[in-house]
Amino acid sequence: MQVYLALVLAFVLSFVFTPLFRGLAFRIGALDHPDPRKRHGRAMPLLGGVAVYVAFWLTAGIALLFTGGGVEFWGLFWGSTLIVALGLYDDIKGLSYKVKFAGQFAAALVLVAYNIRIEFITIPFQEMVFLGVLVVPLTLIWVVGITNAVNLVDGVDGLATGVSAIAALVMFALTMGENPLVALLVLVLAGAALGFLPHNFFPARIFLGDTGSLFLGFMLAGFSIIGVTKQATLTTLIIPVLVLGLPITDTFYAMWRRYRSRRPIFKADNGHIHHRLLAVGLSTRQTVMVLYLSSIYFGLAAIVFDRFSGMHLYLIPLIFIIFLLGVKRLNSIRSLVSTGSAVPPYDDRLHRRDK
Repeated sequence: MQVYLALVLAFVLSFVFTPLFRGLAFRIGALDHPDPRKRHGRAMPLLGGVAVYVAFWLTAGIALLFTGGGVEFWGLFWGSTLIVALGLYDDIKGLSYKVKFAGQFAAALVLVAYNIRIEFITIPFQEMVFLGVLVVPLTLIWVVGITNAVNLVDGVDGLATGVSAIAALVMFALTMGENPLVALLVLVLAGAALGFLPHNFFPARIFLGDTGSLFLGFMLAGFSIIGVTKQATLTTLIIPVLVLGLPITDTFYAMWRRYRSRRPIFKADNGHIHHRLLAVGLSTRQTVMVLYLSSIYFGLAAIVFDRFSGMHLYLIPLIFIIFLLGVKRLNSIRSLVSTGSAVPPYDDRLHRRDK
């Protein structure tokens, strides 16, 4: 019961704090202004992520006072505080991608310093392989990669918030029996995200900003290491990859698409999965709901593989292949969603908060 009270408290705090930070964003100029590449026609406040951060850590702090916790949770606090400061400065002043990456690696190093590390992996049909000198590089790549993957899907109202909440709820289901404290805190993260969602769902009144999307990605990356990869099962890294399947797939798809087009892989464009769904004629709400269902699809797959560890590992690529085949066939279903009016093709005429 106390676990679910923490969920409710995080939800209420996030819901109440968000309008307060919305007003503050207008006062200090933390706004996303309209331009030819964006769909919103007015300045939008960007401090939603700060409300999520404050709601999460207030609730988590209370929970940790009653339950206790290891030093690694201080690592999550200081690392996430650094990532929020980085995102906040980017939202207000703007930063180059090189500076943002440097800050993200610094935040990831905080986790490493507090012993939040990927120390082993399992290879199919083999014993656990301890990583030795590769512990730090793999941990840094994982944390920065997941942080940016969530940031990249923050292109449609409510998408990154909802996808993060779904991933957090799946992590709760995976850890509640093995690591109750992590399960509690990841449920608090879900509550903070869900409390913000009513303000962020289409039509949004406030955006997460880089502050929020980086924070959610960073926390999911950290919790996946503490609560999921620490479980010595056959599927050490596979389970968190499935949990975060949508943002991971979208990130690799974007990098591959830009590479094939001979464009810089870090240059924003309008080719993400959510852009393609909009391009075939789905509304913003329909696009978000389709991607929520996709996140649930990956989450259920993670739970199934966790519960039935004897399942063949070659089925895991099949899960991603099925999803990608659906993405590839988006253009073929244009006629099913078209209402007779011309549906704009998949190109740069679709504008959003591009990542």
